Amino acid sequence: MRNAALILLCGGILAFFYCGSELTRLQPVPPGVSLGDSLNYPAGKWELLRYAAGVGTLIGLLLAFFPKGR
Repeated sequence: MRNAALILLCGGILAFFYCGSELTRLQPVPPGVSLGDSLNYPAGKWELLRYAAGVGTLIGLLLAFFPKGR
């Protein structure tokens, strides 16, 4: 379980930074656009993927600290 956690942790960190670098190349989502409508823009999709990578990193971190549960 710890190996899977470390893979998830490293993959999440790499994905987070990759999505961040892709966001710098795109125009930002216009202000006032709802969350559902922001997915129609490329920057909105990359932002959502960045948040998902952050959540994956946190899950990997938790699994690395508590591999068998408590």
